[in-house]
Amino acid sequence: NIKNIYCIVFDEKNMFGHIASSSARCSSSLIRGTKKLFERSSIVNMQRADLNVASRPSDLVGNTPLLDLEKTLISNGVDVSKGTKLYAKMESLGPCSSVKDRIGRSMIDDAEAKGLLTPGKSVLVEPTSGNTGIALASIARERGYRCILTMPETMSVERRMMLLAMGAEVVLTPKETAVPGALAKAHEILEELGEDGFMLQQFENEANPRVHRETTGPEIWRDTDGLVDIFVSGVGTGGTLSGVSQFIKGSEKYNCPPLKQIKSVAVEPMEQMLITEKRGGEKLGEQGPHKIQGIGAGIVPANLDLDIVDQVIPIHSDTAMMMSNELWMMGIPAGVSAGAIVSASVQAAAEEENEGKMIVCVLPSFGERYFTHPMFAGTKEKAEGLVKQPLPEPWDNRDFGFETARG
Repeated sequence: NIKNIYCIVFDEKNMFGHIASSSARCSSSLIRGTKKLFERSSIVNMQRADLNVASRPSDLVGNTPLLDLEKTLISNGVDVSKGTKLYAKMESLGPCSSVKDRIGRSMIDDAEAKGLLTPGKSVLVEPTSGNTGIALASIARERGYRCILTMPETMSVERRMMLLAMGAEVVLTPKETAVPGALAKAHEILEELGEDGFMLQQFENEANPRVHRETTGPEIWRDTDGLVDIFVSGVGTGGTLSGVSQFIKGSEKYNCPPLKQIKSVAVEPMEQMLITEKRGGEKLGEQGPHKIQGIGAGIVPANLDLDIVDQVIPIHSDTAMMMSNELWMMGIPAGVSAGAIVSASVQAAAEEENEGKMIVCVLPSFGERYFTHPMFAGTKEKAEGLVKQPLPEPWDNRDFGFETARG
Protein backbone atom coordinates (compact mmCIF):
# COMPACT_ATOMS: atom_id res chain seq x y z
CA ASN A 1 0.00 0.00 0.00
CA ILE A 2 1.25 3.46 -0.89
CA LYS A 3 1.11 5.61 2.24
CA ASN A 4 3.38 8.47 1.19
CA ILE A 5 3.67 10.46 -2.06
CA TYR A 6 6.93 12.28 -2.73
CA CYS A 7 7.55 15.27 -4.99
CA ILE A 8 10.99 15.77 -6.50
CA VAL A 9 11.85 19.45 -6.97
CA PHE A 10 15.04 20.02 -8.95
CA ASP A 11 17.46 22.81 -8.15
CA GLU A 12 18.13 24.63 -11.45
CA LYS A 13 21.85 25.04 -10.75
CA ASN A 14 22.91 21.47 -9.96
CA MET A 15 19.71 19.49 -10.60
CA PHE A 16 19.96 18.12 -7.04
CA GLY A 17 16.96 16.24 -5.75
CA HIS A 18 15.12 17.74 -2.84
CA ILE A 19 12.57 15.53 -1.17
CA ALA A 20 9.30 16.76 0.28
CA SER A 21 7.08 14.29 2.06
CA SER A 22 3.31 14.34 1.99
CA SER A 23 3.35 12.67 5.39
CA ALA A 24 4.91 13.62 8.71
CA ARG A 25 5.79 9.90 9.13
CA CYS A 26 8.55 10.19 6.51
CA SER A 27 11.80 9.35 8.26
CA SER A 28 15.07 11.21 7.87
CA SER A 29 16.76 7.95 6.83
CA LEU A 30 14.32 7.58 3.93
CA ILE A 31 15.10 11.13 2.84
CA ARG A 32 18.84 10.44 3.01
CA GLY A 33 18.40 7.21 1.07
CA THR A 34 16.33 8.87 -1.66
CA LYS A 35 18.85 11.72 -1.81
CA LYS A 36 21.67 9.26 -2.53
CA LEU A 37 19.54 7.55 -5.17
CA PHE A 38 19.16 10.81 -7.11
CA GLU A 39 22.84 11.65 -6.66
CA ARG A 40 23.58 8.46 -8.64
CA SER A 41 20.84 9.12 -11.19
CA SER A 42 21.62 10.35 -14.70
CA ILE A 43 18.91 12.95 -14.10
CA VAL A 44 21.24 14.69 -11.67
CA ASN A 45 23.88 14.92 -14.39
CA MET A 46 21.57 16.47 -16.98
CA GLN A 47 23.56 18.86 -19.17
CA ARG A 48 22.56 22.11 -20.86
CA ALA A 49 22.75 20.26 -24.20
CA ASP A 50 19.37 18.75 -23.36
CA LEU A 51 17.67 22.15 -23.57
CA ASN A 52 15.48 22.86 -26.57
CA VAL A 53 17.71 25.60 -28.01
CA ALA A 54 18.61 26.04 -31.70
CA SER A 55 22.22 26.91 -32.46
CA ARG A 56 21.47 28.90 -35.64
CA PRO A 57 18.40 30.37 -37.39
CA SER A 58 18.22 27.72 -40.12
CA ASP A 59 17.82 25.03 -37.44
CA LEU A 60 14.37 26.48 -36.72
CA VAL A 61 13.02 25.54 -40.16
CA GLY A 62 10.10 23.09 -40.30
CA ASN A 63 7.57 21.51 -37.95
CA THR A 64 5.00 24.23 -38.53
CA PRO A 65 1.50 23.64 -37.09
CA LEU A 66 -1.86 23.12 -38.76
CA LEU A 67 -4.64 25.66 -38.21
CA ASP A 68 -8.35 24.83 -38.49
CA LEU A 69 -10.09 27.09 -41.07
CA GLU A 70 -13.63 25.87 -40.43
CA LYS A 71 -14.79 29.47 -39.99
CA THR A 72 -13.57 30.25 -43.49
CA LEU A 73 -15.54 27.35 -44.93
CA ILE A 74 -18.71 28.41 -43.12
CA SER A 75 -18.36 32.10 -44.06
CA ASN A 76 -18.04 31.07 -47.70
CA GLY A 77 -21.15 28.88 -47.68
CA VAL A 78 -19.57 25.43 -47.39
CA ASP A 79 -21.67 22.88 -45.47
CA VAL A 80 -19.42 21.41 -42.77
CA SER A 81 -22.13 19.28 -41.15
CA LYS A 82 -20.88 16.16 -42.98
CA GLY A 83 -17.38 16.55 -41.61
CA THR A 84 -15.62 18.55 -44.32
CA LYS A 85 -12.39 19.94 -42.88
CA LEU A 86 -9.90 22.57 -44.03
CA TYR A 87 -6.57 22.87 -42.27
CA ALA A 88 -3.82 25.35 -43.14
CA LYS A 89 -0.15 24.40 -42.87
CA MET A 90 1.24 27.57 -41.26
CA GLU A 91 4.50 28.00 -43.12
CA SER A 92 4.31 31.69 -42.24
CA LEU A 93 5.64 30.69 -38.80
CA GLY A 94 9.11 29.72 -40.04
CA PRO A 95 12.24 31.72 -39.07
CA CYS A 96 11.95 33.93 -42.17
CA SER A 97 8.16 33.55 -42.29
CA SER A 98 7.67 31.53 -45.46
CA VAL A 99 7.60 28.04 -46.93
CA LYS A 100 10.74 28.98 -48.86
CA ASP A 101 12.76 28.69 -45.65
CA ARG A 102 12.70 24.94 -46.26
CA ILE A 103 14.15 25.01 -49.76
CA GLY A 104 16.62 27.77 -48.92
CA ARG A 105 18.20 25.59 -46.27
CA SER A 106 17.86 22.39 -48.29
CA MET A 107 19.52 23.76 -51.42
CA ILE A 108 22.43 25.33 -49.52
CA ASP A 109 22.90 22.22 -47.36
CA ASP A 110 22.98 20.12 -50.54
CA ALA A 111 25.51 22.37 -52.27
CA GLU A 112 27.73 22.42 -49.18
CA ALA A 113 27.59 18.63 -48.87
CA LYS A 114 28.75 18.36 -52.49
CA GLY A 115 31.64 20.75 -51.87
CA LEU A 116 30.28 23.35 -54.29
CA LEU A 117 30.37 26.32 -51.89
CA THR A 118 33.22 28.01 -50.01
CA PRO A 119 32.33 30.48 -47.22
CA GLY A 120 33.94 33.85 -47.78
CA LYS A 121 34.44 33.16 -51.49
CA SER A 122 31.31 31.76 -53.10
CA VAL A 123 28.63 34.18 -54.30
CA LEU A 124 25.03 32.94 -54.39
CA VAL A 125 23.07 34.26 -57.38
CA GLU A 126 19.37 33.48 -57.73
CA PRO A 127 16.26 34.77 -59.51
CA THR A 128 13.39 35.01 -57.03
CA SER A 129 9.94 36.47 -56.50
CA GLY A 130 11.05 37.38 -52.99
CA ASN A 131 10.53 34.68 -50.37
CA THR A 132 13.19 32.27 -51.63
CA GLY A 133 15.52 35.23 -51.78
CA ILE A 134 14.75 36.14 -48.17
CA ALA A 135 15.51 32.58 -47.05
CA LEU A 136 18.74 32.50 -49.07
CA ALA A 137 19.81 35.93 -47.79
CA SER A 138 19.29 34.79 -44.20
CA ILE A 139 21.26 31.57 -44.58
CA ALA A 140 23.96 33.28 -46.67
CA ARG A 141 24.44 35.74 -43.80
CA GLU A 142 24.43 32.87 -41.31
CA ARG A 143 27.10 30.91 -43.18
CA GLY A 144 29.28 33.59 -44.73
CA TYR A 145 28.26 33.86 -48.40
CA ARG A 146 27.73 36.92 -50.54
CA CYS A 147 24.22 36.86 -52.05
CA ILE A 148 22.92 38.58 -55.22
CA LEU A 149 19.22 38.27 -56.01
CA THR A 150 17.35 39.25 -59.17
CA MET A 151 13.60 39.83 -59.04
CA PRO A 152 10.79 41.45 -61.05
CA GLU A 153 10.16 45.09 -60.21
CA THR A 154 6.60 44.21 -59.13
CA MET A 155 7.83 42.57 -55.93
CA SER A 156 6.87 44.51 -52.80
CA VAL A 157 9.13 47.12 -51.20
CA GLU A 158 8.94 45.17 -47.93
CA ARG A 159 10.59 42.18 -49.58
CA ARG A 160 13.32 44.34 -51.05
CA MET A 161 13.93 45.96 -47.66
CA MET A 162 14.21 42.59 -45.92
CA LEU A 163 16.78 41.43 -48.47
CA LEU A 164 18.83 44.59 -48.20
CA ALA A 165 18.62 44.55 -44.39
CA MET A 166 20.21 41.10 -44.38
CA GLY A 167 23.06 42.24 -46.58
CA ALA A 168 21.89 40.82 -49.90
CA GLU A 169 22.29 42.71 -53.18
CA VAL A 170 19.04 43.21 -55.12
CA VAL A 171 18.76 43.65 -58.89
CA LEU A 172 15.29 44.48 -60.29
CA THR A 173 14.14 43.38 -63.75
CA PRO A 174 11.21 44.52 -65.98
CA LYS A 175 7.79 43.38 -64.76
CA GLU A 176 6.77 42.42 -68.30
CA THR A 177 9.34 39.60 -68.37
CA ALA A 178 8.34 38.15 -64.95
CA VAL A 179 10.68 35.43 -63.65
CA PRO A 180 12.20 34.56 -67.08
CA GLY A 181 13.63 38.10 -67.17
CA ALA A 182 15.02 37.76 -63.64
CA LEU A 183 16.50 34.39 -64.63
CA ALA A 184 18.22 35.87 -67.68
CA LYS A 185 19.71 38.66 -65.55
CA ALA A 186 20.92 36.15 -62.96
CA HIS A 187 22.72 34.16 -65.67
CA GLU A 188 24.38 37.36 -66.88
CA ILE A 189 25.63 38.15 -63.36
CA LEU A 190 26.75 34.56 -62.91
CA GLU A 191 28.87 34.75 -66.06
CA GLU A 192 30.48 37.97 -64.85
CA LEU A 193 31.42 36.38 -61.51
CA GLY A 194 33.15 33.42 -63.09
CA GLU A 195 34.03 30.47 -60.87
CA ASP A 196 33.06 32.31 -57.68
CA GLY A 197 29.39 32.53 -58.71
CA PHE A 198 26.92 29.75 -57.95
CA MET A 199 23.25 29.53 -58.89
CA LEU A 200 21.05 27.23 -56.80
CA GLN A 201 18.32 27.15 -59.52
CA GLN A 202 15.28 26.68 -57.31
CA PHE A 203 13.01 25.90 -60.26
CA GLU A 204 14.93 22.74 -61.14
CA ASN A 205 17.07 21.95 -58.09
CA GLU A 206 16.15 18.46 -56.85
CA ALA A 207 16.87 19.52 -53.26
CA ASN A 208 13.69 21.64 -53.51
CA PRO A 209 11.02 18.91 -53.79
CA ARG A 210 13.21 16.55 -51.76
CA VAL A 211 12.92 18.66 -48.61
CA HIS A 212 9.13 18.49 -48.92
CA ARG A 213 9.28 14.69 -49.30
CA GLU A 214 11.48 14.53 -46.23
CA THR A 215 9.81 17.13 -43.99
CA THR A 216 6.58 18.84 -45.10
CA GLY A 217 4.88 15.67 -46.33
CA PRO A 218 5.75 13.60 -43.24
CA GLU A 219 4.63 16.46 -40.97
CA ILE A 220 1.22 16.67 -42.67
CA TRP A 221 0.82 12.90 -42.55
CA ARG A 222 1.76 12.84 -38.86
CA ASP A 223 -0.35 15.81 -37.79
CA THR A 224 -3.49 14.60 -39.58
CA ASP A 225 -2.94 11.02 -38.38
CA GLY A 226 -3.02 9.97 -42.05
CA LEU A 227 -6.55 11.30 -42.56
CA VAL A 228 -5.67 13.95 -45.16
CA ASP A 229 -7.65 13.47 -48.39
CA ILE A 230 -6.76 16.53 -50.47
CA PHE A 231 -3.61 18.64 -50.60
CA VAL A 232 -3.78 22.15 -52.06
CA SER A 233 -0.72 24.23 -52.86
CA GLY A 234 0.19 27.19 -54.99
CA VAL A 235 2.79 26.60 -57.68
CA GLY A 236 5.81 28.86 -57.73
CA THR A 237 8.70 26.43 -58.17
CA GLY A 238 6.42 23.39 -57.90
CA GLY A 239 8.48 21.84 -55.10
CA THR A 240 5.88 21.91 -52.33
CA LEU A 241 3.06 20.29 -54.28
CA SER A 242 5.36 17.72 -55.86
CA GLY A 243 7.32 16.73 -52.76
CA VAL A 244 4.33 16.43 -50.41
CA SER A 245 2.31 14.50 -53.00
CA GLN A 246 5.18 12.16 -53.80
CA PHE A 247 5.63 11.32 -50.13
CA ILE A 248 1.96 10.59 -49.44
CA LYS A 249 0.86 9.10 -52.78
CA GLY A 250 4.12 7.25 -53.23
CA SER A 251 6.91 7.43 -55.78
CA GLU A 252 9.02 4.56 -57.07
CA LYS A 253 11.54 7.04 -58.45
CA TYR A 254 12.19 8.48 -54.98
CA ASN A 255 11.61 5.28 -53.00
CA CYS A 256 8.45 6.57 -51.33
CA PRO A 257 6.01 3.76 -50.52
CA PRO A 258 2.36 4.70 -51.20
CA LEU A 259 0.53 5.78 -48.06
CA LYS A 260 -2.75 7.04 -49.50
CA GLN A 261 -4.15 8.18 -52.85
CA ILE A 262 -4.93 11.76 -51.97
CA LYS A 263 -6.00 14.40 -54.51
CA SER A 264 -3.25 16.89 -55.34
CA VAL A 265 -4.53 20.34 -56.34
CA ALA A 266 -2.35 22.99 -57.95
CA VAL A 267 -3.27 26.68 -57.69
CA GLU A 268 -2.26 29.19 -60.35
CA PRO A 269 -3.32 32.76 -61.28
CA MET A 270 -6.35 32.89 -63.59
CA GLU A 271 -4.51 35.57 -65.56
CA GLN A 272 -1.62 33.19 -66.27
CA MET A 273 -2.92 29.65 -66.74
CA LEU A 274 0.23 27.98 -68.00
CA ILE A 275 -0.18 24.76 -65.98
CA THR A 276 -3.76 24.39 -67.17
CA GLU A 277 -2.59 24.86 -70.76
CA LYS A 278 0.26 22.38 -70.29
CA ARG A 279 -2.26 19.76 -69.12
CA GLY A 280 -4.45 20.37 -72.17
CA GLY A 281 -7.03 22.67 -70.57
CA GLU A 282 -8.40 25.98 -71.80
CA LYS A 283 -7.38 29.38 -70.46
CA LEU A 284 -10.07 31.59 -68.94
CA GLY A 285 -10.26 35.32 -69.67
CA GLU A 286 -7.47 37.74 -70.47
CA GLN A 287 -3.96 36.41 -69.91
CA GLY A 288 -1.02 38.50 -68.75
CA PRO A 289 0.49 40.04 -65.60
CA HIS A 290 -1.16 39.21 -62.28
CA LYS A 291 -0.94 40.42 -58.67
CA ILE A 292 -0.40 37.13 -56.83
CA GLN A 293 3.21 37.35 -55.73
CA GLY A 294 4.88 33.99 -55.18
CA ILE A 295 2.97 31.85 -57.68
CA GLY A 296 2.53 32.00 -61.43
CA ALA A 297 6.17 32.68 -62.28
CA GLY A 298 5.58 32.79 -66.03
CA ILE A 299 6.93 29.28 -66.57
CA VAL A 300 5.92 25.69 -65.89
CA PRO A 301 8.77 24.82 -63.51
CA ALA A 302 10.82 21.69 -64.03
CA ASN A 303 10.30 20.79 -60.35
CA LEU A 304 6.55 20.48 -60.85
CA ASP A 305 5.64 16.80 -61.22
CA LEU A 306 2.73 17.17 -63.65
CA ASP A 307 1.95 13.45 -63.46
CA ILE A 308 1.05 13.77 -59.80
CA VAL A 309 -1.27 16.78 -60.24
CA ASP A 310 -4.95 15.76 -60.19
CA GLN A 311 -6.57 19.17 -60.54
CA VAL A 312 -5.62 22.77 -61.29
CA ILE A 313 -7.74 25.57 -59.83
CA PRO A 314 -7.14 29.04 -61.31
CA ILE A 315 -7.79 32.00 -59.00
CA HIS A 316 -8.09 35.61 -60.15
CA SER A 317 -5.93 38.20 -58.40
CA ASP A 318 -9.01 40.08 -57.16
CA THR A 319 -10.42 36.90 -55.58
CA ALA A 320 -7.08 36.18 -53.95
CA MET A 321 -6.90 39.67 -52.47
CA MET A 322 -10.44 39.43 -51.09
CA MET A 323 -9.68 36.13 -49.38
CA SER A 324 -6.40 37.46 -48.01
CA ASN A 325 -8.30 40.36 -46.46
CA GLU A 326 -10.79 37.88 -45.00
CA LEU A 327 -7.94 35.94 -43.39
CA TRP A 328 -6.57 39.15 -41.88
CA MET A 329 -9.98 39.86 -40.38
CA MET A 330 -9.83 36.42 -38.76
CA GLY A 331 -6.52 37.36 -37.13
CA ILE A 332 -4.37 35.51 -39.67
CA PRO A 333 -1.78 37.83 -41.31
CA ALA A 334 -1.56 36.30 -44.77
CA GLY A 335 -0.15 37.30 -48.13
CA VAL A 336 -1.99 37.38 -51.43
CA SER A 337 -0.77 33.90 -52.46
CA ALA A 338 -2.30 32.53 -49.26
CA GLY A 339 -5.54 34.18 -50.32
CA ALA A 340 -5.37 32.38 -53.66
CA ILE A 341 -4.62 29.02 -52.05
CA VAL A 342 -7.39 29.30 -49.45
CA SER A 343 -9.85 30.42 -52.15
CA ALA A 344 -8.99 27.33 -54.18
CA SER A 345 -9.33 25.17 -51.08
CA VAL A 346 -12.79 26.57 -50.38
CA GLN A 347 -13.78 25.82 -53.98
CA ALA A 348 -12.51 22.26 -53.57
CA ALA A 349 -14.40 21.85 -50.29
CA ALA A 350 -17.62 23.01 -51.96
CA GLU A 351 -17.43 20.29 -54.64
CA GLU A 352 -19.97 17.54 -53.98
CA GLU A 353 -17.44 14.76 -54.44
CA ASN A 354 -15.30 16.25 -51.66
CA GLU A 355 -18.02 16.31 -49.02
CA GLY A 356 -16.69 15.03 -45.70
CA LYS A 357 -13.09 15.17 -46.89
CA MET A 358 -10.10 16.58 -45.03
CA ILE A 359 -8.26 19.24 -47.00
CA VAL A 360 -4.82 20.54 -46.09
CA CYS A 361 -3.54 23.68 -47.77
CA VAL A 362 -0.37 25.72 -47.43
CA LEU A 363 -0.29 29.25 -46.00
CA PRO A 364 3.04 30.08 -47.58
CA SER A 365 4.09 33.38 -46.05
CA PHE A 366 3.43 36.07 -43.45
CA GLY A 367 1.30 39.00 -44.56
CA GLU A 368 3.30 41.88 -43.14
CA ARG A 369 5.69 41.91 -46.11
CA TYR A 370 2.86 42.83 -48.50
CA PHE A 371 1.74 46.19 -47.11
CA THR A 372 2.66 48.03 -50.31
CA HIS A 373 0.71 45.50 -52.38
CA PRO A 374 -2.43 46.94 -54.07
CA MET A 375 -4.69 44.93 -51.76
CA PHE A 376 -3.60 47.19 -48.89
CA ALA A 377 -4.08 50.48 -50.74
CA GLY A 378 -7.22 51.33 -48.75
CA THR A 379 -5.62 50.35 -45.45
CA LYS A 380 -2.53 52.41 -46.24
CA GLU A 381 -4.67 55.46 -47.07
CA LYS A 382 -6.62 55.03 -43.84
CA ALA A 383 -3.44 54.67 -41.78
CA GLU A 384 -1.91 57.78 -43.32
CA GLY A 385 -5.14 59.70 -42.71
CA LEU A 386 -5.25 59.07 -38.96
CA VAL A 387 -4.86 62.20 -36.80
CA LYS A 388 -3.97 62.57 -33.15
CA GLN A 389 -6.76 63.14 -30.62
CA PRO A 390 -6.79 65.50 -27.60
CA LEU A 391 -6.10 64.11 -24.12
CA PRO A 392 -8.45 64.46 -21.10
CA GLU A 393 -7.80 66.69 -18.06
CA PRO A 394 -5.42 67.55 -16.52
CA TRP A 395 -3.52 67.66 -19.81
CA ASP A 396 -3.36 71.04 -21.57
CA ASN A 397 -3.67 70.09 -25.23
CA ARG A 398 -2.25 73.43 -26.37
CA ASP A 399 1.13 71.92 -25.44
CA PHE A 400 0.56 69.35 -28.19
CA GLY A 401 -0.43 71.71 -30.99
CA PHE A 402 -4.20 71.99 -30.35
CA GLU A 403 -5.94 75.38 -30.36
CA THR A 404 -7.50 75.06 -26.89
CA ALA A 405 -6.73 73.28 -23.64
CA ARG A 406 -9.36 70.68 -24.42
CA GLY A 407 -8.45 70.40 -28.08
